[in-house]
Amino acid sequence: MRILFISDYVCPYCLVAKEALRQALEETGLQADITWQPHELTVEPTPRVDTFHDERRRANYQILVEPCKKLGLDMKLPPNVIPRPYSRLAFEGWYYACDHGKGEEYNDLMYRAYFIEELDIGDPDVLGELAVRVGLDKADFLSALEQGTYSAVEKAAVEHTRNVLQPRGVPTVYIDGEKIAIREYTKEEMVAILTQQAEKSAAPAVFCGDEGCNMQ
Repeated sequence: MRILFISDYVCPYCLVAKEALRQALEETGLQADITWQPHELTVEPTPRVDTFHDERRRANYQILVEPCKKLGLDMKLPPNVIPRPYSRLAFEGWYYACDHGKGEEYNDLMYRAYFIEELDIGDPDVLGELAVRVGLDKADFLSALEQGTYSAVEKAAVEHTRNVLQPRGVPTVYIDGEKIAIREYTKEEMVAILTQQAEKSAAPAVFCGDEGCNMQ
């Protein structure tokens, strides 16, 4: 099973969907090859937004309260980080972490640092401290950010998301090329989605060829 997960570290729905997916995969025992695709909700130098004092966003986020409880996520909806950080540097740090075998740990920590610990993940000093938590060398990590070692690859990934994949929002998730609809953000919903997609993949394909109809 191949999963494409388009997200941004500052999107609360992304963390809840990510955790629901993790727990659903664990429960079902299904194997998945997950590709994490960056999408910056606020691209520099677009002015950053204050989500903490945005009552409309706060009201919309309430759909996540019960799923968070069931998933064990003590999220702040929204976190008291004003304004909302740019995520470019955090994504550049993720590429560094991937090159050093810590991509998944770093990826998960970024969401939790922002939504649970209320840390400014747009601040290089904060990112450096978080990098240490997953076993990365702080000085080397910060040097890579300062020198823009991963700027080009991050920019290309974000442009690919925006111009080619063109998600209407995040999270946007594809399983074996099929876009899935996430409405409840629960483990149970994700288990049902994964099971249905696994059954589709297991179904034989019927087609016509030179030697008649075939089934694979």
